[in-house]
Amino acid sequence: MAELTLNWDLESIFPGGSSSPEFHAALEEVKGRIAKLREEADGLKADLDTEQLKGVITEMQDLMRHFGQCQAFIGCLTSQNVHDSQARLLEGDLGQVSAALTSLQTIIDHLWVSIPDERWLEHLADPELQPLEFYLNERRERAKTKMDPLREGLATDLSVDGYHAWSHLYNTMVGRMSVEIQRDGAVQRLSMGQASNLLSNPDPALRRTVFEKFEEAWSKEADLFANVLNHLAGFRLNLYKNRGWDDVLAEPLQNNRMQRETLEAMWSAVEGGKAHLVKYLERKAKLLGLDQIAWYDLNAPMGDAGKEIPYGQAAAFVVEQLGKFSPEIAQFTQMALDSRWVEAENRGGKRPGAFCTSFPVSRESRVFMTYSGTMDGMGTLAHELGHAYHGYVLKDEPMFRRRYAMNVAETASTFGELLVVDGAIQAAATPEERVGLLDDKIGRGVAFFMDIHARFLFETRFYQARQKGMVSAERLNELMVQAQKDAFLGCLKEYHPHFWASKLHFYITRTPFYNFPYTFGYLFSSGVYARAKEEGRGFAEKYRALLADTALMTVEDLARKHLGADLTKPDFWEAAVKLTTDDVEEFLRITE
Repeated sequence: MAELTLNWDLESIFPGGSSSPEFHAALEEVKGRIAKLREEADGLKADLDTEQLKGVITEMQDLMRHFGQCQAFIGCLTSQNVHDSQARLLEGDLGQVSAALTSLQTIIDHLWVSIPDERWLEHLADPELQPLEFYLNERRERAKTKMDPLREGLATDLSVDGYHAWSHLYNTMVGRMSVEIQRDGAVQRLSMGQASNLLSNPDPALRRTVFEKFEEAWSKEADLFANVLNHLAGFRLNLYKNRGWDDVLAEPLQNNRMQRETLEAMWSAVEGGKAHLVKYLERKAKLLGLDQIAWYDLNAPMGDAGKEIPYGQAAAFVVEQLGKFSPEIAQFTQMALDSRWVEAENRGGKRPGAFCTSFPVSRESRVFMTYSGTMDGMGTLAHELGHAYHGYVLKDEPMFRRRYAMNVAETASTFGELLVVDGAIQAAATPEERVGLLDDKIGRGVAFFMDIHARFLFETRFYQARQKGMVSAERLNELMVQAQKDAFLGCLKEYHPHFWASKLHFYITRTPFYNFPYTFGYLFSSGVYARAKEEGRGFAEKYRALLADTALMTVEDLARKHLGADLTKPDFWEAAVKLTTDDVEEFLRITE
């Protein structure tokens, strides 16, 4: 494979970065089209004919495509360079356009509500609308639970300089933060994302030092971050109150198209598997020469898994392993790499974390990460490219058939990651390397079963406290540590009190409770992966069909149709958890 660049190509989307004339023209066109459709929608009544309804739906989908193109572009610019002030200003402009689009959608949703049920069914019988039935019905039913269009529109408008502005402030604050680390005989100034990568370094002293610097940096800004988090939650709680929603989980469950029974069955199965993970963490501590694992040791590599993996080698291995399951997925992945869809350079000025975003007009994706040169970094590359494949499967679908929920969004990503991680384990050249790779795989289970659960417990308890008033930074620390102790069954030597400040997910306004969908996705994809191993290459076509359906039904119906499973019962989840606990047993056996 030819040498790959570590930087993505955004010029083919809109040349010129944040100064791109093409981008500005595209955004202005979207603004004009929103205003025009708004005027048209305001004049429509419940007795509109099917052709009028189809015209509104067609234009709405096209607006969503072009706005999505602009939104993804700005998201890439602000992530690759947190100091791009022009991109930050454009992010604010985009927020205004997003609010206008949301207000338009609210008016259209309530127009649909006003249509009598019998007439609504007649509309949906049209051959062009029938494929969109699930999404249209979903929007209509959700609109019935919200405020009237006038108040919903006002809330949306106010959210731009209120709710979403707090989230943007968080990103700006984090972008300005850094830590100084004494390393290799010199002082290095690192972004928070670069510092976070060092928590998977083989050197225990360095991990502890980085963690202490990390905690110190978040602590200095804790009061500001506490204000941001409190105001985000306050806005959300007040909105819920005015909608008549008395459950903070109502929206995230609705957004993820899942029942509360499914969530409870999943967490119950996870709790049942945690005792095995405690044994794993105890054994890992012993092997690392520690008396007990601390938070900053969770991602410590073992054996040869800590060796550096060049980016090109990692990319080639990802393609190879995906190809063993599906030549089509491998070909797509190679194309994405060769076409410079991935931003992986380890440099300052980038935002922390990793993501994949879709450009619906270009029918492409872009992957963002800071490649660390480790097995964990290779897993992240496979994970995000899995998201890109999911987008590829749906790229030719209308927008209303592409709106899959976050929990199933993690299916293709985690599935791809599992293929690569298991491939690495099978290819291990020595017992030490096998131990290290198995440790890395089980560590992902710890993240999804314990770390993510801690986030869920923290956020649930935080909202309970926030309903009574502002929550101080000190109290947030207490809630975070208690949640971590509960989720990890008290097995860690030291916890991460300021995790609530350091984790971007708590500050994302578009997705409340940005936690449990990850565990869902991990376990759901584990179940899919188990089926793939049973059926071999013949499952690839069924896997593609499953991904194609992710935006067309609830998760319960998706599992029932493609896996014959009932997600509201513990059986499926317990079987998925067992895949991780079996790995633990293998780890304990070979490290005896």
